[in-house]
Amino acid sequence: MSLKIGVIGAGGMLQYHHAGFIKAGAEVVAVCDMNETAAKAAADQYGVSTTFTDIAEMLSDPDIDAVSIIVPNKFHAPLAIQCLEAGKHVFCEKPPALNAAQVEEMISASEKSGKTLMFNFNNRARPESVELKKRLDAGEIGTINSAQSKWIRRTGIPGFGGWFTTKDLAGGGATIDLLHMIDLALYFMGYPKPTNVLGKTFDTFMGDSRFKGPWGIPDRADGTTDVEAAAHGFVTFETGQVLTLQVSWAEMIKREEVSVVFQGTKAGGKVERLFEEDGIDETAVDTFELYTQDGDKSVDTVLEQPFCEDMGRIDSAANFVEALEGKAAPLNTPDQALHLMTIIDAIYESSNSGKAISL
Repeated sequence: MSLKIGVIGAGGMLQYHHAGFIKAGAEVVAVCDMNETAAKAAADQYGVSTTFTDIAEMLSDPDIDAVSIIVPNKFHAPLAIQCLEAGKHVFCEKPPALNAAQVEEMISASEKSGKTLMFNFNNRARPESVELKKRLDAGEIGTINSAQSKWIRRTGIPGFGGWFTTKDLAGGGATIDLLHMIDLALYFMGYPKPTNVLGKTFDTFMGDSRFKGPWGIPDRADGTTDVEAAAHGFVTFETGQVLTLQVSWAEMIKREEVSVVFQGTKAGGKVERLFEEDGIDETAVDTFELYTQDGDKSVDTVLEQPFCEDMGRIDSAANFVEALEGKAAPLNTPDQALHLMTIIDAIYESSNSGKAISL
């Protein structure tokens, strides 16, 4: 019998979760949203048979094996814990939670229930990332000594006064929203344990409508805008590896860039997506390159991969199903999510204190 999945949240990311679950052979049997109209519209669009406005009612259905969570960040941890305690496996959107302490609570609930907890770190499922990971596992890259992660935008603030810009609901701004490349760099590096974090956030342009992005949610004149537009940081690890990071919704850069550049003991390289227009995937150009030495000759190799407009979102959701069914290894683990959020917490703490944070 196919795995049966219920979804909490009828927003735009549902299109990718639904497509991935179906691709892997699962069945999406319910959509739950407090907005009944939105839930029914999504169910009609994706051919889902049942809708709910009450999460507990959906979780009481014994036929539902797993739940996908697509809601504002503040609700990731409490809903994941509620689902796990109800005996459901959980696939949760990023970020894992508002902070590392909440991730620890989610891990505890997963361990107590014996149910799987995974997160949508979708960039791990991009063709370039899959190919690079194969080469890393095969020993072609050696040890990655250092890496530089970026997700930077020039005009990418996702609206003013909505939940994205409200710290209580989002946990932070660009740093926590665009943590994908930090995660991807750590993934390539073997997810080493962080030891020290130095970070600085900037709220420049957060009140400037010229820097609003082409996507997001509507502005709210009576809403809150109290998060950062950008962050820069440096992380050291107990292995001796180092990571430099830059994230932004609004900075004076040429154009949007999503990249991990790395320097290994056998090869260096980069996985990069550049945008002609901020936030518009259709304008993106992907590049995967490796840098090696052949004697005294420098060799730069461009490795062509299929273009993946959705940045791995569909295959990431499919991996959740495949992992539950024992057909594939999970692309991420809760412990990795905990390390990631520990670093995010430390960036904010370092910026507030003006000091490096020892972990």
